[in-house]
Amino acid sequence: MSEEKEQGVVKEKERKRERRRLFSYRWIVKNIPYFLFLSVLAVVYIYNGHYADKTIRNINKVSKELKEMQYEYKTLKSEVMFRSKQSEMAKAVEPLGLKELVTPPIILSDSVSNKPVE
Repeated sequence: MSEEKEQGVVKEKERKRERRRLFSYRWIVKNIPYFLFLSVLAVVYIYNGHYADKTIRNINKVSKELKEMQYEYKTLKSEVMFRSKQSEMAKAVEPLGLKELVTPPIILSDSVSNKPVE
């Protein structure tokens, strides 16, 4: 039984030596390019997250502006439609001395060909 304990202790010491060997100075120096790569990858990942947030904020801002412009367009369009009605046009030009025709317009025709002039 003592031999088994000694073997277990020896194996444990070997494991500790292997761990020390793995994290030795040479190993760290050897893997510096990999650590730098991981660092750059982390920075790019963080930048991508911030860029996505900024883009989403910009999209929301532009969609709000678009809705406001659509509302303004609809308001102006309805106002123009209202003002272009015949009754509203008559009211608008009355101060200028213009009045609506009561009689229909006269059609001019060519005396030679008897066709209406376009």
